[in-house]
Amino acid sequence: MPWKDKTVEELRKEFVETAERCENFSALCREFGITRATGYKWIDRYEKQEGLSDRSRRPKTTANKTPKETELQIIQTRSLHPGWGAKKIKKALENKGSEMPCVKTVNNILNRYGCISQEEALKHKPYTRFEKEHCNEMWQTDFKGEFKMQDGTYCFPLDIFDDHSRYVIRIKPSTSTANIVLPTFREAFYEFGVPNSVLSDNGAQFAGFRQGYTQFEKWLMNHDVLPIHGRIKHPQTQGKIERFHRAMNQELLKYYTPTDIQDAERMFDEWRDCYNNERPHEALGMRCPSDIYVPSERVYYDQVKRYEYGGEYHVIKVNNWGYVRFDRWQIYLSETMIGEYIEFRPNPYGDSFIACYRNFAIGEFDVHTGKLIHRKIWRL
Repeated sequence: MPWKDKTVEELRKEFVETAERCENFSALCREFGITRATGYKWIDRYEKQEGLSDRSRRPKTTANKTPKETELQIIQTRSLHPGWGAKKIKKALENKGSEMPCVKTVNNILNRYGCISQEEALKHKPYTRFEKEHCNEMWQTDFKGEFKMQDGTYCFPLDIFDDHSRYVIRIKPSTSTANIVLPTFREAFYEFGVPNSVLSDNGAQFAGFRQGYTQFEKWLMNHDVLPIHGRIKHPQTQGKIERFHRAMNQELLKYYTPTDIQDAERMFDEWRDCYNNERPHEALGMRCPSDIYVPSERVYYDQVKRYEYGGEYHVIKVNNWGYVRFDRWQIYLSETMIGEYIEFRPNPYGDSFIACYRNFAIGEFDVHTGKLIHRKIWRL
C-alpha cells in the first residue's frame, strides 16, 4: 500500500480528512487498520488542535514515588552502617517511627545511589542454620582472627554470643589469646547468669591441653556447664559465629581501624550495642537480639560446690602427674585434673569403661588394653 511510507502523523491526518467525506466510517477504520474508538479519538484530537503524534505514556504524577526525605533517611542509614542491606535498613527506620516503602524499593534506592556493588550482592546467599530453642541453652565462643591496630600491635577479639537469640554477650579485645578466656567468661556469668552449654572450636584456649583437658573445660564442668567442641576441620558446626565475624568485618573493621587496645574496646562496645539493640536480624524475623534475649536464671557463684559421687563405682584420685591407677592399667587423664576425684563406670554397651568427673563423662577407655578410645565430654 502506498501510504506505508508515510509517517504516523501523516497517516492520521489523512484518515481524519478522509473521514470528513466518507459515508462508511467502519470500512474506513478497517482500511487504516484501527478500531472505531481510535478513529474517533484521532478526529477529536484533530478538531481540538492537540496534534496527532504519539504521546508519552508516562503519568504526569507518580502516586507511589518515595519522598526525597525518605530516600535521604535510607542513604544516611546506609552511610552509618555500610554493611546493612535493604531489609535491615527498612526495619531499623520503622523501629524509629519512619514510614518506609517495601524492601524492593529500598534496595532499588540503594542501587540508584550506587550503594550496592555486584560483588557484595553475590556474597549474600541464604543457608540453613540450626538453632537452640531457648536463650542460654547454648552460648557460642571463638576468637576473631587477629588484625593489626594503628599502633602496630595486634588485636585478638574474643566473642561470646547466645545461640538462640544471637545476643552478643561479650566482645573482649586483647593483645594476646593467653589468659583471657576464663576471666571473660567469669565476667559474663556474673552479668548474664550461667548457660547450659558452651560451644567452641578445638583451639588450645578451649580444648585439648596436652591430650587432656583445659582449665576452661574444668571450670565449666565445676559450674555444671557442658563444654562442646566442633568437629575438627568442620567449621559449619559454628556457622553462626562465622557469620557474626563476617558481619564484624563488613560493618566495622572494613571501615575503621582502632588506634590501640583502649580504642578497640570503645569501638567494639559501641558496635555490640548497635548489633544487639538496633540492627534487625533476618534470622530473627527482622527483630533485634535484645528483643528476644533474657538472662539465665542460673546465678553464678565463684565458690565451687562439693560434689558427692553415688558410691556405686570406683572413685580414684588423680596423682601429681595427671595419672590414675585403675584395675591393672596406669591411665593418663590430665594434668588439669591433678588432685581431683574421678569415677570409673563400666560401659553397658561395649567392652570399655568410662571416666567421669562430677556429673560429666570425660573419656572412654578400652577394657582390654586400657587405651583411650575418645575424650568427648557429655553430661550424664
